[in-house]
Amino acid sequence: MDWSLLQYGFMHKALLAGLLGGIACALTGVLVVTMRISAIGICVAHAAFAGALLGILLGAGPLGPAFLTSFLVAGILGPLTDKADVAPDTVVGILFSTMLGLAFLFLGLMTGPRTEALDLFWGSILTATWFDIKVLAAVTAALLLGLALFFKEIQAVLCHRAVALAVGVPATLVYYAMLFSVGAAVAASLRSIGGLLIYGLIINPAAAAYQLSYSLKRIFVLACLFAVGSSWGGLLLATVLDVPAGAMIVLLSTGIFVAATLLSPKSPRAASFLHRLQTAFSGRVSARDKARENTP
Repeated sequence: MDWSLLQYGFMHKALLAGLLGGIACALTGVLVVTMRISAIGICVAHAAFAGALLGILLGAGPLGPAFLTSFLVAGILGPLTDKADVAPDTVVGILFSTMLGLAFLFLGLMTGPRTEALDLFWGSILTATWFDIKVLAAVTAALLLGLALFFKEIQAVLCHRAVALAVGVPATLVYYAMLFSVGAAVAASLRSIGGLLIYGLIINPAAAAYQLSYSLKRIFVLACLFAVGSSWGGLLLATVLDVPAGAMIVLLSTGIFVAATLLSPKSPRAASFLHRLQTAFSGRVSARDKARENTP
């Protein structure tokens, strides 16, 4: 790799986008994985994608409409999944197919070059602008602040929503805020990672962190480390191999999840293997120390 690329401004912006986008996706990913609302998260992600395409079609730009549609669908999904007579999965499936249909409709209605629209499929982190960085920074700061201020309430809802509501926690409000946070993270990261790939960066690092710890705080930290590592590592691999960066970021995050699953202390086989490895290492260290003590 030509390390001189790191001196250029576009690479600095790409690394910043990977840092901020990775943290934002990881924080919301932990919420999605722990609440087991992956289908809802996918639906919100495709809503942001459809909104971005609508913005391009109307000449308004992708970012604003992506935020609006993701917030709109998150606001619809919350009450419907709580109160609708049909199963929540059915509601999510209907909205998901609707958003996907609208996305391809907007793409088909575009005239002329569709480069900007097609870039939203797989993302273009190397072309991130300072405006994109500012939006990502604002969303990431808001997510970190909300997590710091309301961590106990969030933890209570993640553990058991009904019990949290029974003890006085505004569980419904916290739940809806989680959905809106997913929408914000997706919309802010859409141009960097891509509409068809962004959800992999939300789910994979959080799922990997979940395999390695029982502590919610530790899961948040590990998820952020995995997501940022995937973003930076995928960016560097894409530069070396001359392939789309968004694809490499998601594939690397998948590799991290596979490794975390194989080494998870929650898996009986992995725990047994790690225990044997630790015992063997401790035995070697003890034998070496004894040999040193017996050496005149």
